[in-house]
Amino acid sequence: MFCDGCGTVLQMGQRFCSRCGKEIAGATVVGYPQRSRVREHIRLLGILWLALSALNAVGGVVLYILANTLVVHLPEMSGERAATAWLHPFLSFIGIVVIVKAAAGFLAGWGLLQREPWARMLTIVLAFLALFSIPFGTALGIYTLWVLLPAESDHEYQEHVQRASAA
Repeated sequence: MFCDGCGTVLQMGQRFCSRCGKEIAGATVVGYPQRSRVREHIRLLGILWLALSALNAVGGVVLYILANTLVVHLPEMSGERAATAWLHPFLSFIGIVVIVKAAAGFLAGWGLLQREPWARMLTIVLAFLALFSIPFGTALGIYTLWVLLPAESDHEYQEHVQRASAA
């Protein structure tokens, strides 16, 4: 049996909850606390977003370094300046975009782990963008959307945030 106020396990015949002090009135029902899909998966989602963001950050930094070292000297090696002139700014821009995406992913992962109210919406937006990053981003995007996108997930996440902030 469980207290309907705080969820503490109760003994048979117990009249008051030992944790919150609520009186146990009427018939008590033996059962388990209701399972929540969001509560079960939110920590794992936060960790996976941090891991994917670390991979993206490493890739973005490597791309930016290559664009500003190797690609800058490419016209000198090949002798054709016009053919490779666009490559340096393009790769630098892509590297910066990947680093910004990684920073947003770090923020989303941290927000999920800290149960921040804004983290659910940020993570959903990043999940849609991650669908195009095959294979890891696609898998994490699908998993994130499965956990956080349904309407009942919003209600469960808000309850989870309120419980975390009250504790």
